[in-house]
Order: sequence, then structure tokens, then C-alpha cells
Amino acid sequence: MKIYNTLTKRKEDFVPLEEGKVKMYVCGPTVYNFIHIGNARPMIVFDTVRRYMEYKGYDVNYVSNFTDVDDKIIAKAIEEGVPAEEISQRYIKECKKDMADMNVKPATTHPLATQEIDGMIDMIQTLIDKGFAYAVNGTVYFRVKNFSEYGKLSHKNLDDLQSGFRSIQVSGEDQKEDPLDFVLWKPKKEGEPYWVSPWSEGRPGWHIECSVMSKKYLGEEIDIHAGGEDLVFPHHENEIAQSECCNGRIFAKYWMHNAFLNIDNRKMSKSLGNFFTVREIGGKYHLQVLRFFMLNAHYRSPLNFSAELMEASKNALDRIVTCVDQLKHLLENAQDGEVSEAERALLPEIEGFVKKYEESMEDDFNTADAIAAVFELVKFTNTQAGSGSTKAFVKLLFDKITGLCDVLGLLVNKKEEVLDSDVERLIEERQAARKAKDFARADEIRDQLASMGIILKDTREGVQWKRA
Repeated sequence: MKIYNTLTKRKEDFVPLEEGKVKMYVCGPTVYNFIHIGNARPMIVFDTVRRYMEYKGYDVNYVSNFTDVDDKIIAKAIEEGVPAEEISQRYIKECKKDMADMNVKPATTHPLATQEIDGMIDMIQTLIDKGFAYAVNGTVYFRVKNFSEYGKLSHKNLDDLQSGFRSIQVSGEDQKEDPLDFVLWKPKKEGEPYWVSPWSEGRPGWHIECSVMSKKYLGEEIDIHAGGEDLVFPHHENEIAQSECCNGRIFAKYWMHNAFLNIDNRKMSKSLGNFFTVREIGGKYHLQVLRFFMLNAHYRSPLNFSAELMEASKNALDRIVTCVDQLKHLLENAQDGEVSEAERALLPEIEGFVKKYEESMEDDFNTADAIAAVFELVKFTNTQAGSGSTKAFVKLLFDKITGLCDVLGLLVNKKEEVLDSDVERLIEERQAARKAKDFARADEIRDQLASMGIILKDTREGVQWKRA
């Protein structure tokens, strides 16, 4: 299996630190609002990497954090007049719902930054003791010049960085020894949440959080560290500096980064009006379509989101689902018995599709080519499986297609997942929201039910519902 390593800028054979085990850390979202589809890409991509590793028999310890203390969270809390913790807890809950709807598996551990403050204080103190950090007026900075390998992940030259920073010296930060030095701990401002430390009442810098959580739940050295390419510098670069200076050993062997997501060939931004949350997309499409769309491109390639491409993804995914439905129908009526001689002659061709799928995934997780192999298997199935097929042959095809799709997190075996009791519960919640004049929540529930295939009709006698 080969992985493109951002650190070395080349594909490398994957050799785990411990045979049969994979220790993987993926930077999670800052929880101050609903996650957007840019957040969704690394979630889907690295969930798929994890699933394939597990398919190959690895025991994967997968850690992905929630940043639950941050300037944006604090700003949102002040805006709403509530504690910052209320904002973060609310959006962690919403994020987990969106992740479940995208069929992203829960991490082995989802640590919260606010629950790991003691570990951060300990790491900062170690860095001070080793001469890699210093405190000034309650703020602690990392001393970049003392880490000779700074810039090795982003492939930035330290001298170039320093000359660039001298011309944009940030006001109020002239207490730093060097413009490149970054914050490990900062004093509180009025109204902000804070923790007591040896240097001041304050809170940690963003970068130290992931170094500490990775170390606690995975150890000092890990196999894979992953995230969006926007995190390469400064976030991941700074993580390397902190972790390697503190622990005295290599932080991560392989660094994986997904490319950006654009909207109609333009960068996603609120100012351009092309900013979409996962929840909004879920109101228009089943989020399996979003997952298929994300995986139908290589994770290191920029991805362009558009209504046309989502429609194409929906139609393509429907082709697989239709094939699986037809196999289920054939299974109900197929004759019992072993695979026939004619069918046995086709088995090498089926294994050829599986081999092509695995070769694609093992070439730096080329999910686009893996999906192409699935479609070849679907085309083969549509021409080779019929009313005269044995049950064993049909079952083999059914298991192969659903199994390969499951590794991609694609649920192509449609089941009657929506229970009547779940529908009634949501309808009751919607009625309560309408009574409380919370029409936004009422509309959200209607959209949620619609995405589940449930159509509501408000009548004089009450709410009636039916399956689409």
C-alpha cells in the first residue's frame, strides 16, 4: 500500500510502527456553527482511509478532536449571550448528527480541547524547561529558531519566512523574540473562558491542543496525521515543532492532506454567497450522494462542487443501488444449488474487478478508480446475472458489490431504516416547535423527514404522513 506523504513529497510504502496496528490522528472542526461541505471532505476522505485499513485487517486507533474553545466560539457565545460551552456542546451534537448522516464512523476517541488543558500546561512547561519556549507577560511563545527542522512539512525556508514576517510585524506582538514565534498560551480577555496556569489565567493556543491530544490517545509517535491542505502551515508545521521538541522523537511518519473544495469553480466563502452547510445539502440530497461525490475524485485533487455534478453523482449512485435491488429480487427467486460450471468460468473475471478495486485503493487511496472498478462489476452483473442464475452466484455478486461499497462508506443495500415510531417522534417534535413559533426548527424537521423519504401533509385532523 502506498501513501503520498506531504513530508517527503512522494508516495511511500505504508509500513506501520506496530505490525497490524494503525495510529491515526485527524484534525477535527472548530464547533461554532453547523459544519460546511469543506469540513465534510476530510471527514469523508479519512473515514474511507480508515475503513480500507480495517478491510485489510489493521486494528485502527482513529482519533479526531473537536476544538471547543476558540475565538469564533467565544464570539458566537457573546452574540447569543450564552456560555461558550453551550455553543460548543450544541454544535458538537449537530456535527455528530451530520457525520452519522454521511455514514462517517465515530472515531475511536473524539477528545475535546477543554478536557485536556492539564496536559497542555504540562507540555508547555516541558518546552519551557527544554529551552524551546518562553513566557512574557502571561503569554507563552514557542521559540522557532531553536527547532532547526522548522518548515520541513510545508517545505518553507526559515530565512524566507523570517524576512516575510519582518515586514508584517503584528502590532502588540513585539514582545516576541522572533516574528515567527507562535503562541502556546495566552492570557484571558474580559468575558472569555479561562484556566489557571503558572503563567496567567488564560487558554491554550490552537496548535498545542492537537499535539497534546494526539500524544495522550495515540502515543508520542503515530503512523498517520491527516487533515485539509489548509492546515499544512502553520498548524501542522507547528504541531511537529512542539511535539518533536517536547518528546525528542519523530511525531508522525506519514502526513496526508486533502485538497480544497471549490463551489462552481470559485473558493467557498460567505461573502460570495456560495457557502453551504452539510445540513443544507442534506435538505436537497441524501448525504450518501455527497459522500459519493466527494469520493469520485482523488483526495489530493481540487474538487469542484456544483448542482450539475451532484445530480450526476445521484444518478451514478442510483445505478449501483438499482443493480443491488435487482440482485435482491433475483435472490428471492433464484434456484438453490452450487455455482454452475458456466458461472464458475466467470469467477476469475469477478475477482479481476476486486483486484482492480484494491490496487486503486492501495495506490494512495484512489477512490475514483475504485468506484470505476465497482461500476465495471455492476455492468458485468447486469449482463451476467438473470432469472437462470443460481442463488450462490447471485449471492456472490451481491456480497461483492455491497462489500466494496461498504468500504467506501456507500450504503447501496437500501433497507427499511425508518421506523414508524421514529417518524411519530419527529412529527411530535415538529408540532411542539410550531406551537412555540420555532418555525425554523419545524421546517428543518420537515426537510429531515423528506430526506428520509417521509412526506408530511398538514390537515384539519392533524398531520398525516406517507412514505415517498
